Amino acid sequence: MNDAAPRLAALAETLLGDPLPVRIRAWDGSEAGPLGGPVLVLNNRRALRRILWKPGELGLARAWVAGDLTADGDLFELLDRVGGLLWERDRDPVPAAAEHRGPAALLRDPRARAAVRSLVGLARPWTKPAPPPEEAPRRGGARHTKVSDRRAVSHHYDVGNTFYERVLGPSMVYSCAYWTPGGSLEDAQRDKLDLVCRKLALRPGDRLLDVGCGWGSMALHAAREYGVRVTGITLSREQAAYARKRVAEEGLADLVEIRVQDYRDVKDGPYDAISSIGMAEHVGAERYRTYARSLYGLLRPGGRLLNHQIARRPEPDEESYRIDAFIDAYVFPDGELSPLGTTVGELERAGFEVRDVEALREHYALTLRAWVARLEEHWAEAVRLTSPGRARVWRLYMAASALAFEHNRLGVNQVLAVRTGTRSASGMALRAREWPQ
Repeated sequence: MNDAAPRLAALAETLLGDPLPVRIRAWDGSEAGPLGGPVLVLNNRRALRRILWKPGELGLARAWVAGDLTADGDLFELLDRVGGLLWERDRDPVPAAAEHRGPAALLRDPRARAAVRSLVGLARPWTKPAPPPEEAPRRGGARHTKVSDRRAVSHHYDVGNTFYERVLGPSMVYSCAYWTPGGSLEDAQRDKLDLVCRKLALRPGDRLLDVGCGWGSMALHAAREYGVRVTGITLSREQAAYARKRVAEEGLADLVEIRVQDYRDVKDGPYDAISSIGMAEHVGAERYRTYARSLYGLLRPGGRLLNHQIARRPEPDEESYRIDAFIDAYVFPDGELSPLGTTVGELERAGFEVRDVEALREHYALTLRAWVARLEEHWAEAVRLTSPGRARVWRLYMAASALAFEHNRLGVNQVLAVRTGTRSASGMALRAREWPQ
């Protein structure tokens, strides 16, 4: 009898207290739920076991990464509907401790307990599934040491430069672009790099430190278009090798040096300007003051910092903030997001004068949707270059992140800060947005 989907739908609605927001298709081919939209497909009973053993976001993500759970139809619409349930219910519809004791043990409502028991019966055999192999291994010890940061960066970035070419496009810029109506991804990334250069007021002969230089795009743009001498640093050896190759091909080796180096080990200041684009998310809250003070100490008086960083919304009780379980396990191990106010405060405590903040939230949603489209266009090759699980991780995290920016759960900001002395820094525009041309 093919009735798994109707049974799942009825039991889920008992637990949620609301109708299912999406149609579901079960492993026996049965379907239930609203018509005319995307379909959440449970390809086997293991998908249900994963969700029950780890209720909330991580269980769903593990089922997706393993291929136990898939989507039929618009992934963005499906995630928007399912994600709404998670966010409206503090992202964990069943207490997380259920992972250890079984979900039914912590549910007090008799109807809910009965529903969970029925779900457990549908999910048989009741064994805990192992996480998909792409999950980052967790090790003991302090976070955000030089060793742990290098390991975390390697997990995310050292998956093959060709894979990143397919997702990011020719610009090889892995951060929020700066869009104009009708422009392409390449146009938007070029405009973002130029915006950073203009905010930093770069002049020929200036020394620029590009922290977290990635595949070298910012360093190349600044050297080629503004004639500055650039030192780019990254913890990824694959990124560094790729960037050095690009530098040599463009004949800019006399202006650009790429190093595999931690920001805490840079000792050859002072620099006229520092760009840090999409790197500070890896620093960690307990190390952020060290980061800010290190960059402050590397600038000459009057030197500028452009800090481009993702921000989360403040929590009513900041001690309740939790690192996103899926992102930590599969995407950016040890990555942490802070509210914008916290970032600005830390920069000021380090001695910086914050001169301007520009929010680019909507721009990142457009960027992520463009990356998802490129990944889907090159799907077969992306799977071949990495693995099915890793490709699924990327598709899920980029699509979910796009929605997070669209719904104002995440933001991204460019903060321009200056190391000022006792007098105002020379060359600063009297009007903040009148960047030097």
